[in-house]
Amino acid sequence: MKRIHCLIALVILVVSTSAASAIDVAPAGAAACSGCHPMSRWAGTPFTRLVGRNAAEIVTAVQEFRSGKREGTVMDRIAKGFNDDEIKAIAAWYAAQKE
Repeated sequence: MKRIHCLIALVILVVSTSAASAIDVAPAGAAACSGCHPMSRWAGTPFTRLVGRNAAEIVTAVQEFRSGKREGTVMDRIAKGFNDDEIKAIAAWYAAQKE
């Protein structure tokens, strides 16, 4: 009986630690944003913070950079490297982040 309890505890531990929420795990490509866009409000940078920002606003901005509707120095080139699903995943992740 003790083995069964240990096995159950181990399974619960593995499931709870391996099932990290989408908030905890940055999607592929999010690191490309963090080079310019600060996670902390105290970072001294002229770039807009993405943390906690509305996901739809992020998606729209990136799609506008990608299409050329919005001018950018490097953002237009970076945006072209992502498809719509990747942009949505990155935007959702940043929107879910809290300080």
